[in-house]
Amino acid sequence: MHEAYDFKAVQDKWLPIWDKLAPFKSGKDDDKRPKKYVLDMFPYPSGDLHMGHAEAYALGDVIARYWIQKGFNVMHPIGWDAFGLPAENAAIKRDADPRAWTYENIDVQKASMRRYACSFDWDRTLHTCDPEYYKWNQWLFLKMFEKGLAYRKDSAVNWCPDCQTVLANEQVVAGLCERCDSAVTKKKLNQWYLKITDYADRLLDDMQQLEGKWPEKVLLMQRNWIGRSTGAQVDFEVDGSDQSITVYTTRPDTLYGATFMVLAADSELAAKLVAGSSVEAEFKKYVESVKAASDIDRLATDRVKSGVFLNSYAINPVNGEKIPIWASDYVLADYGTGAIMAVPAHDQRDLDFAKAMKLPVRVVIDTGLEDPNTSGVATDGDGKVINSGSISGLAKDEAISKIITELEGKKLGKATKNYRLRDWLISRQRFWGTPIPIIHCDSCGLVPVPESQLPVELPDAKGLDLKPKGTSPLGAASDWVNVACPKCNAPAKRDADTMDTFVDSSWYFLRYTSVNNHEKAFDKKSVETWLPVDQYVGGVTHAILHLLYSRFFTKVLNDMGLLNFNEPFTRLLNQGMVLMDGSAMSKSRGNLVKLSDELDKHGVDAIRVSMVFAAPPEDDIDWSDVSPAGSLKFLNRAWRISQDVSSKPGVDFKSGDIELRKAIHKSLSEIELAVESFRFNVVIARIMELVNATRKAIDSGCGPADPAVRESAETIAIALSLVAPYTAEDMWEKLGHKPAIANAGWPVIDKSLLGVDNVIAILQVNGKIKDRIEVSPNISKEELEKLAKENPEIKSAIAGLTVSKVITVAPKLVNFVV
Repeated sequence: MHEAYDFKAVQDKWLPIWDKLAPFKSGKDDDKRPKKYVLDMFPYPSGDLHMGHAEAYALGDVIARYWIQKGFNVMHPIGWDAFGLPAENAAIKRDADPRAWTYENIDVQKASMRRYACSFDWDRTLHTCDPEYYKWNQWLFLKMFEKGLAYRKDSAVNWCPDCQTVLANEQVVAGLCERCDSAVTKKKLNQWYLKITDYADRLLDDMQQLEGKWPEKVLLMQRNWIGRSTGAQVDFEVDGSDQSITVYTTRPDTLYGATFMVLAADSELAAKLVAGSSVEAEFKKYVESVKAASDIDRLATDRVKSGVFLNSYAINPVNGEKIPIWASDYVLADYGTGAIMAVPAHDQRDLDFAKAMKLPVRVVIDTGLEDPNTSGVATDGDGKVINSGSISGLAKDEAISKIITELEGKKLGKATKNYRLRDWLISRQRFWGTPIPIIHCDSCGLVPVPESQLPVELPDAKGLDLKPKGTSPLGAASDWVNVACPKCNAPAKRDADTMDTFVDSSWYFLRYTSVNNHEKAFDKKSVETWLPVDQYVGGVTHAILHLLYSRFFTKVLNDMGLLNFNEPFTRLLNQGMVLMDGSAMSKSRGNLVKLSDELDKHGVDAIRVSMVFAAPPEDDIDWSDVSPAGSLKFLNRAWRISQDVSSKPGVDFKSGDIELRKAIHKSLSEIELAVESFRFNVVIARIMELVNATRKAIDSGCGPADPAVRESAETIAIALSLVAPYTAEDMWEKLGHKPAIANAGWPVIDKSLLGVDNVIAILQVNGKIKDRIEVSPNISKEELEKLAKENPEIKSAIAGLTVSKVITVAPKLVNFVV
């Protein structure tokens, strides 16, 4: 008689045993085994784990457990990204202390993670809100301050009126605050920045190291965000004054077509030019109306054009023509120089403005299309230069080169690069974050807090009004904010702002190597042992913010001699979202599925199997299409096989049924390939097939004593341990082995049982060989083409190109025609 499979009993049995065994404790730095650092993006402790966590941590767990089974010294840590607005806002709503609310949620999530059987090394945990952690945020800030990479300046910043704090450009999504969806406005403040623009070129150029290892869409998003372009910086003198206006243009070959200039209405230069003129009152009224519009609205192509003539003219440096200077909202003060030369014939927004203000339009590029004066459509393509003096008749590149040479000769311009990227604004006017370790002294200016006084700890929240009011609550903590200047001992004040929480997550992966080191942010030897991260797993929503900032921090620390690498994450896996009925889960939509309810109903392993089997990792999962009940039935069938084995552990597998052994080793080979190519749904499919093949062999007379039945049951258990650890551990015990199965070791594939030796497939682009890969002779056309598309050499060769055709002859050839 077989026992009944009771997932609750199995979970209750093994969890405390694993707690005692600690099977996932990573080895010491001097461990001789090859190392792997597998890292999941750490969670924010806002309530219990949700369905998105269930998917992300199941995927990371498959990778970590696989490399442990393969004999690697694996570090798989976990922590909590614990500072920030959600905790503070929740505490305000509940009239509670953000500390208490945060640590309570951490305890809840930690318990759920243990229940979910994640393979974390629980000796390597961290909370970014611990003073022992944020002390090193402050230390890193001071190091950047010493290097001139942390600085303060006055500027128009993104302001969320609901959160009552500033936002970095990256935290404004479609003109709205990423946290609360309020419309973001502009506000002039003196704030702290980190000089990420100094690293713009390296952030772009070093992406070559990540080609084929990171999702291409993530690399593209970062390239677009940094937005490097080449062109010219051109100086326009203001008629009748010693003032000049500098513009940046990627098309200096169109300079002869510039018929007016436009300054950002909210720029200092516009205000200076109009001061004392007859239109100053009209200008000021216009600027007030501009403040209400977001940058997204201002840049919209369908926005009605408006502006004010500034009663000033500029001199076009190539032809001496006087052109009017206007102020408008479609130019941004903090992009480029805050001024443009308007070439309406070849830029649609300039053309729309010219039509609205009845300004001249001059065609200087012959594109073969209808004249914009009659069509109303700007021609922004390439063609021969016309109506342009010495560069008339030239093609684009030649004309650009010649006009730049002429400008440089007149000392009125030069070749230059421009970037969309702006320096990272890190000041936040909120309580729950890392205090900025600077003291403001009337005599000495900005004074760093001495390292010996770190950390600058947050004061007790009791008695402070944490409600957002536009200034940091820390400013009202008089005992905390009022201090003596470290230089002159005069009365001074601490900086009352806190740091953007993305500072916390920009280096946390380094701290995991040295969580108990009280003398350093991280030990250099430990970091050199473990880093860079071999496999990073997390959502694509962090493609710009977190990943870009982490890369920046790594390069800064590399320059300081603290790291010997310049990219933090070797490989990146993004998971999709977990939806319900086609929409993101939320209480307001009434489609929220609680992970705890699903775990209670179906068990941990069934949920993990369902998450992994539902789709490839990068695809979204609609929970309404998933069948955890079906997964539970599959686990029951696999578990029962362990009770059908009557041979003893250690039996010679080679004497077993040859057909079943062929199925075992074919499955193993395909499971290995699937894990290493992130096709985790295929892993489940192959285990299912092996369960079926084993059941068929037993039922058809192979017999429970056959060594092949034991080999198959043990193989199923080990493979299943990657995804369903409770079931696998229970199977392993029933097969006569001691725990923990996580350290059992991956079975060695007997290639003689695979039937035919693998073959070499040639990968080509336009008929030129780019790589050769070993594949099964039975590989399908679809599988071979998928492998080819994921191949790093092919990805690199076709990046930025259009693939018109893929010629696949399985198993020998794939040729991409581009």
